Amino acid sequence: MSKYAGEEVLVVRRSLLEEIGMFHGIITEGIDAAMARLLDPQNHFFMDRAAAEEDPSHKQLIPYCVFRCGDQILHYTRGKSGGESRLHAKISVGVGGHINPIDTGNGRVGPEAYFAAVTRELEEELIIGSHRTTRIIALLNDDSNPVGQVHLGVVHLVDLENTDVQSREDALTDLAFTPLATLRGEMFDRLETWSQHCIEHLADTSYA
Repeated sequence: MSKYAGEEVLVVRRSLLEEIGMFHGIITEGIDAAMARLLDPQNHFFMDRAAAEEDPSHKQLIPYCVFRCGDQILHYTRGKSGGESRLHAKISVGVGGHINPIDTGNGRVGPEAYFAAVTRELEEELIIGSHRTTRIIALLNDDSNPVGQVHLGVVHLVDLENTDVQSREDALTDLAFTPLATLRGEMFDRLETWSQHCIEHLADTSYA
């Protein structure tokens, strides 16, 4: 039996991303317009995850939340209990996950369902003891590997007042804050691909 048995995830057709403008890595221009199209209920639907993981003609929409406190970035090691075995033992700076039908409860659709999924994922995975502000700063696409070929990331920058963050899940181990410069330097090669893109972008771009 598939480890994804019974799970459905929100997807968009690759052709929609091609219409918006196919890209590699991080883009920051035209994000509002792109998100409006991605989150339009006419442009996305739920698909069996096992099928979606093997189907590059669709992209699973993934909120990817990067936590920052001053010049430090939260990171963790992906444990074996995580859903994506192809990323196990990699260091990640992104917290988030798939959008599931549960996020459409109480009649939520489109953006409302998407942001309900973001809240659910963060509450399931982390205990955050700090005030936070969140904004979408980029879209992330990387077709250079099998994981990236079937996912599209929405990068959220989450600014914290302090580093009081704990993991709720075994899938997030060795939780720690490290200066951005260190992640961009000696730790860079240990990061998963999406995290590498995010760290490079944050190192090159100032977000006050």
